[in-house]
Formats: sequence, C-alpha cells, structure tokens
Amino acid sequence: MGAGPAGLASAGEAHRNGLRAQVLDAAEAVGASWRGHYDRLRLHTTRGLSALPGVPIPERLGRWVARDDFIAYLEHYARKIGVPIRLGVRVERIEAAASGWRLITSAGELEAGQVVIATGHNHTPRLPDWPGKAAFTGELIHSSAYRNPAPFSGRDVLVVGAGNSGAEIAADLVEGGAHRVWISIRTPPNIVKRDGPGGIAPQQLGILMRPLPLKIVDPLSLLVQKLVIGDLFRYGIAAPAAGVATRVLDGHIPLIDVGFLAQLKAGRIEVVPGITGFEGSTVICGERRLKANAVIAATGYSQGLEPMVGHLGVLDANGRPSYHAPQSSPQAPGLFFVGYSNPISGNLREIAHDARALGRVLAMGAARTQDSVRVS
Repeated sequence: MGAGPAGLASAGEAHRNGLRAQVLDAAEAVGASWRGHYDRLRLHTTRGLSALPGVPIPERLGRWVARDDFIAYLEHYARKIGVPIRLGVRVERIEAAASGWRLITSAGELEAGQVVIATGHNHTPRLPDWPGKAAFTGELIHSSAYRNPAPFSGRDVLVVGAGNSGAEIAADLVEGGAHRVWISIRTPPNIVKRDGPGGIAPQQLGILMRPLPLKIVDPLSLLVQKLVIGDLFRYGIAAPAAGVATRVLDGHIPLIDVGFLAQLKAGRIEVVPGITGFEGSTVICGERRLKANAVIAATGYSQGLEPMVGHLGVLDANGRPSYHAPQSSPQAPGLFFVGYSNPISGNLREIAHDARALGRVLAMGAARTQDSVRVS
C-alpha cells in the first residue's frame, strides 16, 4: 500500500526475492506526497544516501536533489522494478483472513498472504484547533497547500512552526516579495547547517551518531549547535532544551538551514510566540497581536492509519505503528509498516535499508506458508 519511496522499494525487493507483488495507491500518480510539496524543495539528505535499492540517483542531479527531479526518479524506479501498480485504489480497511489478510478497497475486496503498509509519514495534514480559528477573516492554510510565494507578494504572512517546512517557507516568502514575515515558534528547534564544516552533511553526522547512546548524542548535538549556529536569543530563538536524539524520539528532526538563518539575522523574518487564538483579523501570539493577511500552518501531519488498522492493535497512542519492518507484530503476523520512522540518519536511507531486509523476510514468510500448505 503506497506508491511512494517506501512502497515502491518494498515491492521491488519483494519481486527481487521471487514473490508476486502489486502496489495499490489512492492517488493517480506515483510519489503523490512529493508532488504536493512546495516548489523550491530539495532533499535534505545527500543524493548518494537517498537512493532506493538497486537504482542509483543520477549524479547529474547534484548533491541536493530537487523535488521535480526526485519525482522523475520515482517514476523511473516504478518502471524499473517490474511490479504492477494500481493507482486510484484506496484501501479503506484491513482485516484478518484465513489466507492472511483481506483488504477492503474502493475497487472491491482483495486478499493477500502478506501486506506492507507504506502510505507515508506525512499523510494527513494536521491543523490545530486554535480558539477563534473558524472566524479568522484572513487566509489560513496548511503548509501542504503552499507551493510558492507568488500569491503572498506584498502581504503580511505568519508562518507557524519552526520545522524544516516552516523555516524554508518563511525564507521563500521573504525572497518572493512578501511585505512582512513572522514565524511562530513554541519550542526552540535544534538547528544544523545543510552544508556543514568541511562539506559534511547533517545526515553523515547522523549516521555516525546514531549508534551512540542518547546521553552522548544529546550534549554533543547541543555543543555543535552552539559552536556552528551560535546564540540566537537576540533574534527571538532560545537555545533548545533537549538535544537531537531526544527530539527525534518525539518525531522532531533538526531544522536544516537552507537560507532561514540569513533572513532571520537580516531582520526580514521576525520570531513571535506560539499562537494562542484568533480574533477576527487578528492573530494572538502570547502578548503579541498580529494583523496578518495570511497564516501558513507548518504544523505537521498524522499518519491517518486508524480507519484501516486501528482495530488490529498495531498502533501506539499517537496513531503511529508500534513496530516497523522488517518485523511484524505478534498480533498481526504478515502485516508490515515501512517508512514511518524519521531517524537522524535519513528517512530515505532508512527506507532502503528496511526494504532490503523486508524482501528477505517476506520471502521466508511465503515459504513457510507454502510448507504449511504442503504438510496439511
């Protein structure tokens, strides 16, 4: 389920291990979530560490691959793996069946011995229920609806959230001619430079640090931020209270700077507190009252898995998978989740690693099923 990087990689590895596989996706094209990202997006992980199994990303696309180039790569990958892809088919519910699993879809029911769910870490836009939100007279959109700064030229815009999307959109608005840009920050982010000292990428540091215990990674990451980024208190951003490892466990990866800090230090982006409510045309941010023409909420996503598998006991309290491929839960053997972790070593690298291991696990699962059929 899912024709994004995780679904395509998993299907390709299942096929490579001798299994019959097919991909289902509700969208009308592969890589649908990538097509919905803002225009200026580039991968925050390096080209060499972002490829899916068996198909390298062409060197000509550069170190930081552009959104449209990555979409073209996914289309190429989908053709190369030789697996049928059924687009426009939405899986509504998954139930246990005698032969494995029954999928209730918009195109009817299907059965499969094993199912891989890879519908995406960023699936359903999440918009907080701020007091007075419904009566706000300005424009309010989730960051998933933002494409480029053209519609916001000459306007006063508040961006909510200091993750990668929020910071990059704020910089994009400034460069695109917005009159005034604020960014609402509730929790000070961990910040790293995309092009670090000596050309070392944050992902490469993440790979080195990932095996280390949290008690080492957290203080080390805070020290690196202090030395490389410096003190941002005078610009409205306090030092983070927690290090990278702790924040990643909570689902928050570091803010990778690709222009945000330069605009912040130049005074073109102003930091304000978290939103506490709306009053007509006014946005209330703590003690600040802003007359914003538009609010762009980079407030994250939920995985949207509850309707499909919430009844199976495989999700945690936050609606995220309680286990990840290549393992399956004891209460749901043969049901796997890929692409729902976002480690400091890079999501795409993790997907490729998990897909390779999962291909072998799926082949062993199919072999055990065939053996049991022969014995019975």
